[in-house]
Amino acid sequence: QVQLVESGGGLVQPGGSLRLSCAASGSIFDIRVMGWYRQAPGKERELVADIVSGGTKNLADSVKGRFTISRDNAQNMVYLQMNNLKPEDTAVYYCSAYLRLHYSSAYSLYWGQGTQVTVSS
Repeated sequence: QVQLVESGGGLVQPGGSLRLSCAASGSIFDIRVMGWYRQAPGKERELVADIVSGGTKNLADSVKGRFTISRDNAQNMVYLQMNNLKPEDTAVYYCSAYLRLHYSSAYSLYWGQGTQVTVSS
Protein backbone atom coordinates (compact mmCIF):
# COMPACT_ATOMS: atom_id res chain seq x y z
CA GLN A 1 0.00 0.00 0.00
CA VAL A 2 2.60 2.53 1.14
CA GLN A 3 6.35 2.47 0.73
CA LEU A 4 8.86 4.80 2.33
CA VAL A 5 12.29 4.40 0.77
CA GLU A 6 15.31 6.09 2.34
CA SER A 7 18.65 6.79 0.71
CA GLY A 8 21.83 8.70 1.46
CA GLY A 9 23.25 7.00 4.53
CA GLY A 10 26.85 5.91 4.84
CA LEU A 11 30.16 6.37 6.60
CA VAL A 12 31.46 9.89 7.19
CA GLN A 13 34.21 11.43 9.26
CA PRO A 14 33.43 13.73 12.20
CA GLY A 15 32.65 17.19 10.92
CA GLY A 16 31.41 15.85 7.62
CA SER A 17 28.00 16.06 5.98
CA LEU A 18 25.36 13.71 4.62
CA ARG A 19 21.98 14.24 3.03
CA LEU A 20 19.22 11.72 3.60
CA SER A 21 16.26 11.44 1.25
CA CYS A 22 12.96 9.63 1.65
CA ALA A 23 10.33 9.01 -1.01
CA ALA A 24 6.79 8.01 -0.12
CA SER A 25 4.72 6.15 -2.68
CA GLY A 26 1.39 4.34 -2.87
CA SER A 27 -2.28 5.26 -2.74
CA ILE A 28 -1.59 8.37 -0.71
CA PHE A 29 -4.26 11.04 -0.32
CA ASP A 30 -2.47 13.35 2.08
CA ILE A 31 0.72 13.39 4.15
CA ARG A 32 0.31 15.55 7.22
CA VAL A 33 3.74 15.07 8.79
CA MET A 34 7.01 13.67 7.49
CA GLY A 35 9.99 13.15 9.68
CA TRP A 36 13.19 11.42 10.66
CA TYR A 37 13.86 9.29 13.71
CA ARG A 38 17.04 7.50 14.70
CA GLN A 39 17.97 4.57 16.84
CA ALA A 40 21.46 3.87 18.14
CA PRO A 41 22.48 0.44 19.47
CA GLY A 42 21.04 -0.14 22.91
CA LYS A 43 18.97 3.03 22.82
CA GLU A 44 15.36 3.87 22.12
CA ARG A 45 14.21 5.35 18.85
CA GLU A 46 14.17 9.14 19.08
CA LEU A 47 12.79 11.96 16.99
CA VAL A 48 15.41 13.87 15.03
CA ALA A 49 13.20 16.25 13.07
CA ASP A 50 9.78 16.49 11.50
CA ILE A 51 7.94 18.86 9.23
CA VAL A 52 4.25 19.49 8.74
CA SER A 53 2.75 19.93 5.28
CA GLY A 54 2.39 23.66 5.92
CA GLY A 55 6.09 23.96 6.61
CA THR A 56 6.33 24.07 10.41
CA LYS A 57 9.47 22.28 11.54
CA ASN A 58 10.51 20.62 14.76
CA LEU A 59 14.11 19.60 15.51
CA ALA A 60 15.63 17.82 18.46
CA ASP A 61 17.84 20.04 20.61
CA SER A 62 20.83 17.79 19.92
CA VAL A 63 20.75 18.57 16.19
CA LYS A 64 19.65 22.21 16.13
CA GLY A 65 22.11 24.33 14.21
CA ARG A 66 23.55 21.28 12.44
CA PHE A 67 20.64 19.48 10.75
CA THR A 68 18.00 20.88 8.42
CA ILE A 69 14.76 19.21 7.38
CA SER A 70 12.93 20.05 4.18
CA ARG A 71 10.06 18.62 2.21
CA ASP A 72 8.73 18.48 -1.34
CA ASN A 73 4.98 18.08 -0.99
CA ALA A 74 4.41 17.59 -4.71
CA GLN A 75 6.86 14.68 -4.82
CA ASN A 76 6.01 13.25 -1.38
CA MET A 77 9.64 13.52 -0.37
CA VAL A 78 11.47 14.60 2.77
CA TYR A 79 15.13 15.41 3.18
CA LEU A 80 17.51 15.67 6.11
CA GLN A 81 20.67 17.68 5.58
CA MET A 82 23.16 16.76 8.27
CA ASN A 83 26.22 18.97 8.76
CA ASN A 84 29.02 18.92 11.32
CA LEU A 85 28.28 15.29 12.10
CA LYS A 86 29.47 13.87 15.39
CA PRO A 87 30.16 10.27 16.47
CA GLU A 88 27.07 10.42 18.68
CA ASP A 89 24.95 10.90 15.54
CA THR A 90 25.76 7.30 14.58
CA ALA A 91 22.48 5.40 14.30
CA VAL A 92 19.98 3.86 11.96
CA TYR A 93 17.85 6.70 10.61
CA TYR A 94 14.19 6.00 9.83
CA CYS A 95 11.86 8.03 7.68
CA SER A 96 8.29 8.42 8.94
CA ALA A 97 5.08 9.68 7.43
CA TYR A 98 1.73 10.38 9.09
CA LEU A 99 -0.63 10.02 6.20
CA ARG A 100 -4.05 9.18 4.88
CA LEU A 101 -4.74 6.74 2.05
CA HIS A 102 -7.26 7.42 -0.71
CA TYR A 103 -9.70 4.78 0.53
CA SER A 104 -9.44 5.61 4.21
CA SER A 105 -10.67 8.44 6.41
CA ALA A 106 -8.01 7.89 9.06
CA TYR A 107 -4.39 8.95 9.34
CA SER A 108 -1.75 6.36 10.24
CA LEU A 109 2.00 6.37 10.85
CA TYR A 110 4.25 4.56 8.39
CA TRP A 111 7.97 3.80 8.57
CA GLY A 112 10.80 3.26 6.15
CA GLN A 113 13.26 0.38 6.45
CA GLY A 114 16.04 2.57 7.84
CA THR A 115 19.43 3.67 6.61
CA GLN A 116 22.68 3.42 8.55
CA VAL A 117 24.66 6.56 9.33
CA THR A 118 28.09 6.01 10.85
CA VAL A 119 30.27 8.90 11.96
CA SER A 120 33.82 7.73 12.62
CA SER A 121 37.39 8.59 11.84
